[in-house]
Amino acid sequence: MDKQKELRRQQALEYHAQGRPGKIEVVPTKEAKTQRDLSLAYSPGVAEPCKEIFNHKEDVYKYTAKGNLVAVISNGTAVLGLGDIGPEASKPVMEGKGVLFKIYADIDVFDIEINEKDPEKFVQIVKALEPTFGGINLEDIKAPECFYIEKALREQLNIPIMHDDQHGTAIISGAALLNALEIQQKKIEEVRLVINGAGAAAMACAQIYVALGAKYENFIMFDKDGVLHQGRTDLDAIKQKFAVKSSDWTLATAMKDADVMVGLSVGNVVTPAMIQSMAPKPVVFAMANPEPEITYEEATAARKDIIMATGRSDYPNMVNNVLGFPYIFRGALDVRSRQINEAMKLAAVKALADLAKTPVPDIVNLAYNQKNISFGPEYIIPKPVDPRLLATVAPAVAKAAMESGVAQEAITDWEAYKVVLNKRLGLDNQLIRVLGAKARRDPRRIVFAEADNQKILKAASIVYDEGIGYPILLGDEATIRQIAEENLIDIADLPIIDPRSEAMEEKRNQYGELFFAKRQRKGFNYYESKKIMNDRNHFGCMMVETGDADAMISGLTRNYAEAIRPALQIIGTREGVKKIAGMYLLLTKKGPLFLADTTVNFNPTAEELADITQLVAEGVRAFNITPRIAMLSYSNFGSNNSPEARLVAEATRLVKQRNPSLVVDGEMQASIAFDKKVLKDNYPFSELVDEDVNTLIFPNLAAGNVAYNLLKEVGGADAIGPILLGLDKPVHVLQLGSSVRSIINMANIAVVDAQLKCKENCAEAILKSPWWQRLKKRKNQK
Repeated sequence: MDKQKELRRQQALEYHAQGRPGKIEVVPTKEAKTQRDLSLAYSPGVAEPCKEIFNHKEDVYKYTAKGNLVAVISNGTAVLGLGDIGPEASKPVMEGKGVLFKIYADIDVFDIEINEKDPEKFVQIVKALEPTFGGINLEDIKAPECFYIEKALREQLNIPIMHDDQHGTAIISGAALLNALEIQQKKIEEVRLVINGAGAAAMACAQIYVALGAKYENFIMFDKDGVLHQGRTDLDAIKQKFAVKSSDWTLATAMKDADVMVGLSVGNVVTPAMIQSMAPKPVVFAMANPEPEITYEEATAARKDIIMATGRSDYPNMVNNVLGFPYIFRGALDVRSRQINEAMKLAAVKALADLAKTPVPDIVNLAYNQKNISFGPEYIIPKPVDPRLLATVAPAVAKAAMESGVAQEAITDWEAYKVVLNKRLGLDNQLIRVLGAKARRDPRRIVFAEADNQKILKAASIVYDEGIGYPILLGDEATIRQIAEENLIDIADLPIIDPRSEAMEEKRNQYGELFFAKRQRKGFNYYESKKIMNDRNHFGCMMVETGDADAMISGLTRNYAEAIRPALQIIGTREGVKKIAGMYLLLTKKGPLFLADTTVNFNPTAEELADITQLVAEGVRAFNITPRIAMLSYSNFGSNNSPEARLVAEATRLVKQRNPSLVVDGEMQASIAFDKKVLKDNYPFSELVDEDVNTLIFPNLAAGNVAYNLLKEVGGADAIGPILLGLDKPVHVLQLGSSVRSIINMANIAVVDAQLKCKENCAEAILKSPWWQRLKKRKNQK
């Protein structure tokens, strides 16, 4: 365990330090390439907006980034569970918060760490920053100072302020509580609540529950010194409202016959007996992190009628602040609200609660490996990957700001506003998060054929540690362990198989017999069939073919054709597929873009190109994305009569004939595919008019491969692939020299591919596999 902790520590440090240190950068939003650009960006052109803002101060929102800029501010006095570690040590957390703002709501952030503990001085420093920002997110400031700081800033500033540690948790748990009580058929104004913890988050939760209808007299609250009672002299005005008369309450006696227990304290302070003593149909939110007040397993075992939520992602009903703050600030900024008031917080609560009751999108079901997530005891709040959050919560908050009189701008067309919100974010980050979540819900056994490589070992260790899959390493054991030892990589739990070893002789012979049966009339004799099983690629493919593994990854150090050949010889194509194809997924600023064929077929015929297109369409749908396909050429709809252009046109005709519902058109130039105006003005008949193209089919391998490499290297797109399409079982070949991150992404793809291709028919083989049993046992022990 110590070695694993050290590995995680090193991985975390490496993540923050590698390349450009930290996690954020400032990116210009205007061209600044020519002398004219520079003269407009700075002197003398910049003087013009300066003069406009001087005459009309509100024009700062028109001419600068203020309206989309939030400050994440801390003094480092209550960082995570680390306590008062200082402003410098808080900076990685504040940068991380900025990343979340950006990826979930397209809000820009400057993180500001202030070396000041005096609350009055802190307030004055932040107040002086008001001209720069459209909003301020206070973070990781200890209680009780955080209460004073937020109150003073809300009174003195005319931009939205929120201390997320308080209100984020309160808003999310408030939504969860409303829905939990509805399912349990209880009224919030009648329930008895026990709150274990009286810090910033706990007090904010209690106050929002009161705003939702709970009665002060129905609360019993505890802090580190015991129950909040009227005889205590250390309680501020807010806590006094929750104080009970008697001082002899304990957590155990308070929980007897209680309807709701909310924990925001420390782990393992609630026992199963306490849960059993609660009223019928109890609600328990054990939100201490990383260890909840009582584990999900213990609580649900103690009471079958319980609704349970935690702060953890590995159990149902995760109370996660990311469900709130990005969207609350988005709505507040978009109407230039002067504050985030109670009406806006309650609007967010109700929007989140209502969203959980609506049908869940397929992409969320995909992420959690379920067919139909629906409102009920194990789904009382939306999942963080739900793409509807931005267009649901932000408008509710904006509308509440307008109705409560704190908005300075009005939104009149709410449907148009929702369209704008959805366009702010591509699906790229979301897609990767969904793939990772889906893989972790049902991890599979992945053979890494080139395990005598530092990158492969590092990726395999992370894949196992993050629960993506169960790696099986192929290669010489002594060499692999030496590489791992030299690079501080923990592979203690991972099986290592050397196909050439004496221990594998029986398995080698078994695989050789099977290979000979497949290839005996295709160039291989009996001796060669046995001998070739010494090769790790052939051995690994045979593991997948026989059910000893679920997927294989290879190709990091091999020629592509050499790596793919064993898969074709041993596994072959699935029924109805004549030729496999290679597809890349590029994560661009506009969203995911699928490219094919980029790795396999050199000069396909029209028939083959149509086959490739159908394979790609199926592959895109596997990501829960509707394919919108452009068949590319140098010609636009017959503008050139060359054989190459006619070939793409014929392939398009065949695809439409086979699948009339598929959104596809061509032949067309790549620039036309992405220029909606030109396409509509000049080719209004095209099926791609007003569509967002997300899939590109190239006429030959040269075009596809060149385009992919240019987009990746020059265009700055992040690439995943090549993803092999058409094989009967999951084998994927890495690009030569792939990064650790690319290997992990490919592992996610391989596991999801295995889940799709190998369901009920593979369950028995997986359960019987000694590798799977060994890894599962060790994982459970940890």
